[in-house]
Amino acid sequence: MNRIAAVFTFIFAGFYLSAFAQKTISRQEYIDRYSHIAISNMKQYGIPASITLAQAMLESDNGNSTLAVEANNHFGIKCHKDWKGETIYHDDDRKSECFRKYRNPEHSFNDHSLFLRGGTRYAFLFELNPTDYKAWAHGLKKAGYATNPRYAEMLIKIIEENELYRFDHGIEVAVKPPKRGAIDWDNYEIDIYKSRPVYSRNRVKYIVAKEGDTFESIAKELELMPWQLYRYNDLTRDSVIRPGQELYIQPKRKKADRSNMVHTVDQGETMYKISQLYGVKLKWLYHKNSMKSGEEPEAGQLIYLRKKKPL
Repeated sequence: MNRIAAVFTFIFAGFYLSAFAQKTISRQEYIDRYSHIAISNMKQYGIPASITLAQAMLESDNGNSTLAVEANNHFGIKCHKDWKGETIYHDDDRKSECFRKYRNPEHSFNDHSLFLRGGTRYAFLFELNPTDYKAWAHGLKKAGYATNPRYAEMLIKIIEENELYRFDHGIEVAVKPPKRGAIDWDNYEIDIYKSRPVYSRNRVKYIVAKEGDTFESIAKELELMPWQLYRYNDLTRDSVIRPGQELYIQPKRKKADRSNMVHTVDQGETMYKISQLYGVKLKWLYHKNSMKSGEEPEAGQLIYLRKKKPL
């Protein structure tokens, strides 16, 4: 009986391994599955979707790597000192290195975008033409994102072989706007070569601060008043601009768009950060969630973005 049981165990294991092997994701399947996330992040953070997808495909072996399968980590982002979420240990440059673990792939994509946005060494990338994937690829290499000397060429090859550049269209970049009070944003002409990028989130326009920007210099450039920038971004006069910071140049809205009903709080996220992330006024975010001004959420808490928190 033991011999028969061993045979059945062997056969079952073979079938299991065979079934598992069939779960391998092809490049096209990966693109079909995750391109919409890359496009959404492009609109929110200004990183070309082609670059995001190419990096994810390269770093995760098209979603088949151990980190992607077991930790939803599609970009190989390590823990670093500020990471307080779940972790997984995996051999990389050294044995048993600490990597970030996510609840789902969307969180991995979002964290990658925030990782680039928050790093001062990547700030210059957001001054590039947002449809110039080659400049972005070489810029990432220049900034030291990867140690492989052929990293830029590898990204470009993936983008061109899979025509990922087709996902980059749709970032809105405006020339210097007309005089104050005369802006018709919905019908405003777009010119991607003449001025700083102007992005849109929740149908609200925003820019990304560059090195040397001040509230006064931005207000003068866009023919606004400094108080408008403070009010639009729930800031005060003693606030300081940092490179890579996103600043709305129109009033935020009372609720998020229909595709964003609720937000699950990540470790360390504040109500202000969530407010900026979705283009929702901070006071309305507090109101919708029956929270007092200044109160902060806990990791895993649901923050309602459109409807008021149910009683």
